[in-house]
Amino acid sequence: MIYIYIGLAGAFGAMLRYSIGILIMTEHVFPYATLLVNLIGSFLLAWLTYGLFKRIHLDEKLKTAITTGFVGSFTTFSAVSVETVELFQNQSMLLGCVYVFVSLVGGLGMCEVGFRVSRGVGEK
Repeated sequence: MIYIYIGLAGAFGAMLRYSIGILIMTEHVFPYATLLVNLIGSFLLAWLTYGLFKRIHLDEKLKTAITTGFVGSFTTFSAVSVETVELFQNQSMLLGCVYVFVSLVGGLGMCEVGFRVSRGVGEK
């Protein structure tokens, strides 16, 4: 049954990711939509894991469906990889490096923000 929950949540995450991609579709070379969903996903996963799920009781299957299914399909490392290679192949080495750096450092930063927000900004 857990596979059904993960699949359903994953479908919603994928649809939301696709919708954001359509809303942010630009003529720019830089993959803004993927960067945005990955930064949001990093924040969301940390906030859910360290905050919401510690404060409210949810069935483990539901937690897994939300984190692995929804957030997992909302974010995507494979798209970052393909888009980076495309930037490199289009002779945009600097943009490719910036994309990787902002994705990694930004993702870690958003995870930290999600963790801090989940604990309350002033708490240690």
